[in-house]
Amino acid sequence: MIRVNLDVVLAKRKISLSELSDKVGITMANLSILKTGKAKAIRFSTLDAICRVLECQPGDILEYVENE
Repeated sequence: MIRVNLDVVLAKRKISLSELSDKVGITMANLSILKTGKAKAIRFSTLDAICRVLECQPGDILEYVENE
């Protein structure tokens, strides 16, 4: 399973979800779905924009973990 660590990266960068939404141009609802791990997919363009704003790598946000 893929774990989304967006909340961890946001906390480290001290940026709110609403601020990220404004800078990336993605709705709060869609970012919230991603943040809570309920997203089924993410566009590379979205991941690129998030990484650009947060100055991180995709692996900082997405992590593979074995099913428990």
